[in-house]
Amino acid sequence: MFSSDKDDSQSAAFVILFAVVAAAVAFAIGMGIYKTHSAKPKAAPAVQEVLDVDGASVKVENGVVKFYFATAKADVAQGADVALADVVKLAGEGKSLRISGFHDATGDQAKNEELAKLRAFAVRELLVGLGVAQDKIELVKPEVLTGSGSNAEARRVEVAAQP
Repeated sequence: MFSSDKDDSQSAAFVILFAVVAAAVAFAIGMGIYKTHSAKPKAAPAVQEVLDVDGASVKVENGVVKFYFATAKADVAQGADVALADVVKLAGEGKSLRISGFHDATGDQAKNEELAKLRAFAVRELLVGLGVAQDKIELVKPEVLTGSGSNAEARRVEVAAQP
């Protein structure tokens, strides 16, 4: 009699153990299928062109906002405030913003340097207009004013948040 009760207990224990193992295996397989087929969020592109109007444009590259200017002009592309949204938010959180102006290598060096400064001032005024306090904005003259790349890429102002 004891042997029969013992066999029934062992059988019940094996059935429960088998059910638990089967449930664990089914769960693991289900999670693998779910993770394989679930939508993965797309990473933000490292380079995002925000606007391109009349030779002036704005791009965001790895958190740095780059304003590109038409030859001999200091006009900021219309709608550039969209590109500045993230850095304006960072300035509101206490970060300072560093603005650097560059120019191409063509023409008179002194005029190019003055134009680079005027472009940086134009971007600063845009930031102030968007609510960034002037004490959170630092204008920095780069060690090398002449930008790298093509002349169009060299005529730029960069805005980056600083800790």
